[in-house]
Amino acid sequence: MPSPLTLLSEDESLFRDAVAAFAHDEVRPLVAEMEREGRVDPSLIAKIFELGLMGIELDEQHGGAGGSLMMVAIAVEELSKVDASAAILVDVQNTLVEYPLRTYATDAQKAQYLPSLAANMVGSYALSEAGSGSDAFALATRAERDGDDWVLNGRKLWITNGAEAGLYIVFANTNPSAGYKGITAFIVERGFPGFAVGKKEDKLGIRASSTVELRLDNCRVPGANVLGTVGHGYKIAIDTLNVGRIGIGAQMIGVAQGALGVATAYLKERRQFGKALAEFQGIQFQVAQAATEVEAARLMVYNAARLKDAGHDIAREGAMAKLFSSQVCERTTSLCVELLGGYGYTKDYPVEKFYRDAKIGTIYEGTSNMQLQTIAKAVLK
Repeated sequence: MPSPLTLLSEDESLFRDAVAAFAHDEVRPLVAEMEREGRVDPSLIAKIFELGLMGIELDEQHGGAGGSLMMVAIAVEELSKVDASAAILVDVQNTLVEYPLRTYATDAQKAQYLPSLAANMVGSYALSEAGSGSDAFALATRAERDGDDWVLNGRKLWITNGAEAGLYIVFANTNPSAGYKGITAFIVERGFPGFAVGKKEDKLGIRASSTVELRLDNCRVPGANVLGTVGHGYKIAIDTLNVGRIGIGAQMIGVAQGALGVATAYLKERRQFGKALAEFQGIQFQVAQAATEVEAARLMVYNAARLKDAGHDIAREGAMAKLFSSQVCERTTSLCVELLGGYGYTKDYPVEKFYRDAKIGTIYEGTSNMQLQTIAKAVLK
């Protein structure tokens, strides 16, 4: 008989417990400081590498654990219960950087870059630009052939992990007359001539996660660093984002569970009119509704991860999981702020941070409207 979605294997259960303990013991004490400083503590990044969370699906040959997308989702969920910024560091590394390299890179490229990504080098995914957000393929960044090299010119915006990264998957158009069929993916090292990290954004939520501009001014990239086939970058981008949405879904259900955990503990302790808030039926019903929606979102995320691990196309299921989980996370964290009343609106309690961190889920790796468009195409075709 097929296993229930939320029934984890022994390996998955042990992995979840290890990540949960790490989040509690190593991440939680640093959250407030990282929020103030607007960066993930470098010592924590080193510990995340040591735990093997930056190469979950990589095979042992390349320094990974030979895990699954489901295990990536579990890790991101558990970290997000404590800090969404630490979680997105892990998510981007596994889904947006290592996935396309595992899937489309040559053996030489894998041998050159994957061991470092598993051991000590942060990676980043650079698709978005000032004029191409939801219209992701309206790229202004250009790549021109020059001998054995490619020369890239342009700007990238909203690049997660960009400040810490040593490696970037950069998308540029090699043949603008071909439209999106001219888009090509490149493996760009931080030290390549003409490459620079620009402005770091000051954000509403996930403040410790770096979001930066990248500048490519006659950036010279070796021909050997083309990822996949010239002109097929749009396929790599779409396939990668489909996988990435599972990670965002996991982040959102983790944030929602983190907020709900704080709120329920508060409701059991806080007394009004002679009894605990948790004893009021009106509050009980709100908590029950939120818990039900979070569980439904969790099932959707787990199902999409299991489907991908089984080799299925998840464009529809991934979009649905991201859409619904981000909506549920917004509603749940908003409710949690209200349940704590005035305390919920202060930084003395973590629910205000969960509330701020929730908003990004409806925006990055495809806005909610773009998810609706993807779902509609799948349903109506």
